[in-house]
Amino acid sequence: MGAGMARLVTRLERLPLLDSVADRARKLVRAALGSQRVRDVLHGVWLGHPLHPALVQMPIGAWLSAAVLDVLPGQRTAATALIGVGTAGALPAVVTGANDWASLSREQRRVGLVHAGTNTVALALYGASLTARLRGRHTMGRGLGYLGLAVVGAGAYLGGHLSYSLGAGVNQAVPGLWLMRGTWQRVGAVEEFSQGEPAVRKLGGTPVLVYREADRFTVLLERCAHHNGPLSDGTIVEIDGDSCVVCPWHGSTYRLRDGLVVHGPAANDQITLRTRVVEGQLEASPV
Repeated sequence: MGAGMARLVTRLERLPLLDSVADRARKLVRAALGSQRVRDVLHGVWLGHPLHPALVQMPIGAWLSAAVLDVLPGQRTAATALIGVGTAGALPAVVTGANDWASLSREQRRVGLVHAGTNTVALALYGASLTARLRGRHTMGRGLGYLGLAVVGAGAYLGGHLSYSLGAGVNQAVPGLWLMRGTWQRVGAVEEFSQGEPAVRKLGGTPVLVYREADRFTVLLERCAHHNGPLSDGTIVEIDGDSCVVCPWHGSTYRLRDGLVVHGPAANDQITLRTRVVEGQLEASPV
């Protein structure tokens, strides 16, 4: 069964028929969410990691708990309340998920579209379950609830595939950190680096971005945390008096002096290395 599901999802990744629907839906999501500030909040920039995975815990936990109570005697009221809590809690999870989905690559959006559609069906089933229970039709409500839980499970499988197989929402710059060997490594002579002009060097095969501000140096991983885009090809802008680099692929924006994420879709700060100057040579360490 697992191999069959994996083959099915792989077909979804390669199904261009989904693109026209996904492209239209993406435009609608972007228009509905409006400003960059709103999108940053929904991405979880303020939290330091994606917000959507944290919010899905409430509806899934409530619905799963309701399923347990449904097999116990005398728990109709409690089960109904949990169905209501889960259904209400699904709404912010939907909004944050849609916001993240709109910033994914094409193959990821294909799977994400089916993920969203599956969860929409599950939400409709739980809404119908809640309505049936409130009208006293508890047998129907239980049946709809269990059907909704099965559909939620399928949606969760697709969500897991997005994160763990397709890398959606994970910090994709991290693997470059593990490729570095040792501790302090020579980056280059201090005079090689000009004030306010980022430069690219390699440490253990991993590209890094070097930024000089007076006598202070910042060394960041050069590949964007969001989707591994080349920050060295990005635009340098000034935000609130600080120089920032904008990733050319999806627009994630990082403050150069410390790697702080200023604008999403990235929710993680860009990884920076420790730095020191020894006898006119800039050195950096990943640990």
